[in-house]
Amino acid sequence: MAAPAPAHGSEAALAAALADVPELARLLEIDPYLKPFAQDFQRRYKRFNQTLENIGENEGGIDKFSRGYESFGVHRCADGGLYCKEWAPGAEGVFLTGDFNDWNPFSYPYKKLEYGKWELYIPPKQDKSVILHGSKLKVVIRSKSGEILYRISPWAKYVAREGDNVNYDWIHWDPEHTYKFKHSRPKKPRGLRIYESHVGISSHEGKVASYKHFTHNILPRIKDLGYNCIQLMAIMEHAYYASFGYQITSFFAASSRYGTPEELKELVDTAHSMGIIVLLDMVHSHASKNSEDGLNMFDGTDSCYFHSGPRGNHDLWDSRLFAYSSWEVLRFLLSNIRWWLEEYGFDGFRFDGVTSMLYHHHGMGQGFSGDYHEYFGLQVDEDALIYLMLANHLVHMLYPDSITIAEDVSGMPALCCPISQGGCGFDYRLAMAIPDKWIKLLKEFKDEDWNMGDIVHTLINRRYLEKCIAYAESHDQALVGDKTLAFWLMDAEMYTNMSVLTPFTPVIDRGIQLHKMIRLITHALGGEGYLNFMGNEFGHPEWLDFPRKGNNESYHYARRQFHLTDDDLLRYKFLNNFDREMNQLEERCGWLSAPQAYVSEKHEANKVIAFERADLLFIFNFHPTKSYTDYRVGTKSLGKYPFCCQTLHSKLCSIQMRQNTEDTRDWTTVQISFLRLSNIMGFPILSWCTFQAEWPSSFRMWICPNEEPGFQLRQGKMCVLFSCSCCHIVYNVEALQNVVPSQNVRYQKLKIGLCK
Repeated sequence: MAAPAPAHGSEAALAAALADVPELARLLEIDPYLKPFAQDFQRRYKRFNQTLENIGENEGGIDKFSRGYESFGVHRCADGGLYCKEWAPGAEGVFLTGDFNDWNPFSYPYKKLEYGKWELYIPPKQDKSVILHGSKLKVVIRSKSGEILYRISPWAKYVAREGDNVNYDWIHWDPEHTYKFKHSRPKKPRGLRIYESHVGISSHEGKVASYKHFTHNILPRIKDLGYNCIQLMAIMEHAYYASFGYQITSFFAASSRYGTPEELKELVDTAHSMGIIVLLDMVHSHASKNSEDGLNMFDGTDSCYFHSGPRGNHDLWDSRLFAYSSWEVLRFLLSNIRWWLEEYGFDGFRFDGVTSMLYHHHGMGQGFSGDYHEYFGLQVDEDALIYLMLANHLVHMLYPDSITIAEDVSGMPALCCPISQGGCGFDYRLAMAIPDKWIKLLKEFKDEDWNMGDIVHTLINRRYLEKCIAYAESHDQALVGDKTLAFWLMDAEMYTNMSVLTPFTPVIDRGIQLHKMIRLITHALGGEGYLNFMGNEFGHPEWLDFPRKGNNESYHYARRQFHLTDDDLLRYKFLNNFDREMNQLEERCGWLSAPQAYVSEKHEANKVIAFERADLLFIFNFHPTKSYTDYRVGTKSLGKYPFCCQTLHSKLCSIQMRQNTEDTRDWTTVQISFLRLSNIMGFPILSWCTFQAEWPSSFRMWICPNEEPGFQLRQGKMCVLFSCSCCHIVYNVEALQNVVPSQNVRYQKLKIGLCK
């Protein structure tokens, strides 16, 4: 008689879990509060392992299993014939029709195989394929009720909509000359700086932009701004443009509204030539309800790729939900992942809607408090969780440097831990609470009521050793009904007061400075990666709204106005320059790849936040009316700071620090971080050196408040990082003794103060 199972949470159960999951002990060492849930990790890992073993026994391994696109769909054989294969378990009959047979629906029947599969071989004619490149096709399904249905193959590699047609057509894509990749994949960056992009809105013109346009016009901008990763949205084909690419109809087809598959390959290859990795926005959380040009009702039943009944519908998104435990659904989704890696050269994925996948309630009407019981138990959809483990296993098996990011708002523990620890295997999760916090502050609170502790808590509230992508705003915050951060800050004045020929107004002055400070503190404190949505780096005005009936099919808000930052007479260029220098500084100093910051001050009365990370000390003064002199900040290291500093770029600001020329001490390099808001006089900060500073008593810092802020970047270990008020009057000097102040330029003198 078998021994009774050990009680949940008992020592015996814990020992059994530790024995089954190779590195579970490491996870529990990091977070001992997960010990009561060791059996959950054990069960998940064993299910993952068992599925992997079943794939090995029945399919020859996950490597072969994930190559479904090589046999399913329509393929040209070596002899010029065509091999066709589909999975339609609910069909009574399957046929192929199209231009090649004058749309005779029944002249080419498929042969029925086991497990709901159907196959067809079409011999060549005069050693040539019967179906020509660019011709139209349809799969014809005879349902069990006798209904005749015209469908697009789920494995179709190219679909397009012609003219005013409502539905997409399946186009046989088999060009004589395919694009040949010229450049190897870049190495995985140590610090991930992501430029979230949408090809279709990348032009300032009121139209759908192309892959070619993005390749030749946007990629150079991304490179110049210092981003090392692009996240491409809305690439998998979606019939409804206004869905932002989240209602997928053809999973293996690159969207034809931007161009051809070969042009997308050129885009990815060109990015690789610039040292930029490219991630795909992967939507496996749900699918469009379209049936004529989507997966829904493919074989005439409401199941096939999806759960039957209510479980197969997402009520909020009005879409279908995959049956992740189905063998052929696993083949389809895992093959889809491999297709985008192999065929198009993508370097990884941002998985959309992970929260919806992880829970049977899909996150609807749920508030996650952080109680661990919310992440375990019957509310968790372990079929979907096991699929995500398999997906991460496959991605990192094929390309170890690939990157996977989870869009999860729930905070599920171990989501970004290795599978060997019982985790899900993602590399990063999105820090989705951060943009919500900034929008909430701007919407609901006055500047003087901002809570420094609350800001810091939101920025650092992440699981230890589970990496996060921080962002101040993404596409979500820019959609119609909301506004970009810049528009929340400056609103209608962006239409009239962004010219350098007009005086600063308090709104524009405050808006520009807060825009920089919000992005910088998010970049430096919020995570192990950083994300920016295209155009927001220069304070793109207004919002996003795709053409639809509600706006008379207008493209006015479905575009990115990059020409604003190219205009030297507009202030957008200063935000753009700040973003570039911020990324370049991170590249040099590497704070994203450094351990989480140590926050030494969050002073509510002074509205000051100070923290150290990557041997840098950051100080932010968020007070709307107070400036500080001789401000003292504690640092972890003591000693004497040598000094070396030069003027900033003349077009950014004119701040210079110098020593007494009679001082004979040895001076070397020191790093300085400096932040100002509006008319607040900021404070100098000395950081990362292993000694405390002892400055000559005659040392002073001079500040011209009439210059635009920015960074100084130079070789070695010196940098200046700050934000200040400006009138855009360029006043650059090589040495303070050479300054000849004009009547319009005021200088203030500050004494440096440091704590001992």
